[in-house]
This record gives sequence, C-alpha cells and structure tokens, in this order.
Amino acid sequence: MDETDVSLRAHLTRLSDEHLAGYDPSWTDDKVIEWDGNFRSDGNLFLVCCERDVDVQEFRRVLEEHLRYRGLSKA
Repeated sequence: MDETDVSLRAHLTRLSDEHLAGYDPSWTDDKVIEWDGNFRSDGNLFLVCCERDVDVQEFRRVLEEHLRYRGLSKA
C-alpha cells in the first residue's frame, strides 16, 4: 500500500452506511462518479496527499472490498 491507497480508504471510511448502501455495482462509471461526488473533471478521484491518480475502476474495486468489510455488500 502507498499513500494513495491510505487516502482512498480514508475517503471511504468517511462515507455513511446509508450512502454506501445506495451503491449499485451495475451502475455505469459515470453514475459511480456522480454518486461519489468527489471526482475531478479528468475522471480521477480528488484526494489530498496522493502520489498517483485513482480512476473509477480502482475506486470500484476498493469500494467493493470496503463494502464487504463493513457488511454492506449486496453480493
């Protein structure tokens, strides 16, 4: 894990259970970006203290791991 991984996971921990429960893995990338509301116009997640960009595919992968960890996964 690098600094960006830590920042991404910190971002996810700040999201409420109610917000996270609204996530649907069948959404398009554009819908995920809209739902999160923290993506830049270039399609990467806006994070402070990051060494690299996080695109929506990485965001989805880590988000779905996070949902399983918090017991909110729909799978």
